[in-house]
Amino acid sequence: MLLELKVENLALIDTLHLKFDRAHGDSLLVMTGETGAGKSIMMRAIGLLSGGRGSAQWIRSGSESCTVEALFEIGDHYRQLRDILLHSGFGDSNQVLFKRVISRNGRSRFYINGSMATAKIVQDICFRLLSIGSQHEHQQLLQPAMHLEFIDILGDHLPLRDQFRARYEAWRLARQQLQDLLEREREREQRRDFLSFQIREIAETGPEIGEDERLGAERSRLKNGETLIRLSQECFELLAGAVTDNLAVIRKNLEQLTQLDPGLEKLAEELVSYSFLAEDFSEKLRSYSEALDNDPARLETINSRLDKLTGLKRKYGDSLADVLSHLRKAEQELEALDNLDAEIEQQRNTTAALEEEIIAAAENLSAARRRTAADMEQAMSRELESLAFEQSGVEVRFQAVERTSEQLRATGFDRLEFFFAPNPGEPPRPLAQVASGGELSRLMLAFKCLLARKDMVETVIFDEVDAGVGGEAAESVARKIQELANHHQVICITHLPQIAARGSSHFRVEKKLKDGRTITSVSRLQEAERVEELARMLAGESATRQTAAWARELLDKGRVAA
Repeated sequence: MLLELKVENLALIDTLHLKFDRAHGDSLLVMTGETGAGKSIMMRAIGLLSGGRGSAQWIRSGSESCTVEALFEIGDHYRQLRDILLHSGFGDSNQVLFKRVISRNGRSRFYINGSMATAKIVQDICFRLLSIGSQHEHQQLLQPAMHLEFIDILGDHLPLRDQFRARYEAWRLARQQLQDLLEREREREQRRDFLSFQIREIAETGPEIGEDERLGAERSRLKNGETLIRLSQECFELLAGAVTDNLAVIRKNLEQLTQLDPGLEKLAEELVSYSFLAEDFSEKLRSYSEALDNDPARLETINSRLDKLTGLKRKYGDSLADVLSHLRKAEQELEALDNLDAEIEQQRNTTAALEEEIIAAAENLSAARRRTAADMEQAMSRELESLAFEQSGVEVRFQAVERTSEQLRATGFDRLEFFFAPNPGEPPRPLAQVASGGELSRLMLAFKCLLARKDMVETVIFDEVDAGVGGEAAESVARKIQELANHHQVICITHLPQIAARGSSHFRVEKKLKDGRTITSVSRLQEAERVEELARMLAGESATRQTAAWARELLDKGRVAA
């Protein structure tokens, strides 16, 4: 349950800190106030905590950021939620503190128990802690697409539906793969000819990795053959002539020098070694020069080969390695085409097996939904009776759908819609066509009561869910909300004095001037202040003693009912 709510610098709120304690009677908290006093700001604050979108425009003028904090108590039956908090790194405690900060630059940060968190995990956790019903939420009842969602939530079918969706996606993927194979079969001969041509073209050329680089170097030598021969012969003649003869003289002289001065032996050894190296270099230059070939025919052959290799690279890859890789892939694909019939047969069997499986799963899901729909119809009859609907009921009608795979959706076979008969003797009609605003409000309240009993959410918040309701219907709505508060913490923002009078705690939202600025404040009302507020709600500024007496009577009646 919600223990504390703290808001700073949000819209007209400067600083607000509310504390709730169910042990002292805070089970049905009502909030009232004049239109425009700022009650919607409270819902905005709770929406921000729940992961809703925020805006820098909501920050109070003159402030750099706004902050919303809420402290929840987690009961022992919230073991799954506590496990989520523990595994997400937020500790294991019977309390959880949420914090949301929106900065003037538009950045928004979430915190759980003092540690930064993502919006997704905040939304997931808040979904398990509280349920919010606004005066606009009943519009969901007008959307048939949402009716299936109500049934699945009410019947705890969401895990079963998620399992079905996974199987459905596997079947859809298998069917698509089968279609792709059949398309390949239609194009098989054309593709086979194309691949065979590519394989033959590459195989006949027979490229080798690095061949183009080697041939390119040889072509460069052939194109510059005359210059290479001339320069290498010139170098050989220079080195093999006077240089070699002089080195021979140097070796002879060094032999005499070392005999006369043994200290020159090391120098002599080095110079002798260098002289022999010079002779080796001379021999290598001679061999290189003699090996050079200025052969125009060979150059033409190389150019022709390089042209073929370049053509392959232009078609099949940037390098000869890519060309050979393409060859291997083409051979594998050609082999796969030869085995395509067997692959199609196998994929057809796989798809058929998955189709049979999902049809059976869809039938099971549909049967479960029909049982839930029947239970819901009976439960809604009881709820509506307690909400001043006489002989009225909600009927769930399933659209007749052929039980084939072509009619399957990710949610199964079922297309359903809620029908409603608000008046005795009138046939049920689509809910969107017959329900007035006040009737929709009561219908949504009835649905909320069913869902609240089904789920583990402990805090339920109603934002003027009583819109369009008056008279005896208002009294029945008040009773229903009070009944819900017997096993949930209920926070209700309302304009109805019948609901406000039944609150175990009453808060008034009002605008005030402070230091020349307008602020919204929320205060817990005492007994006399509650009478005054109820009188205002009943008669506005024209409240009299009789109005006050009526307000006190409403309060007494609310206590007796509790």
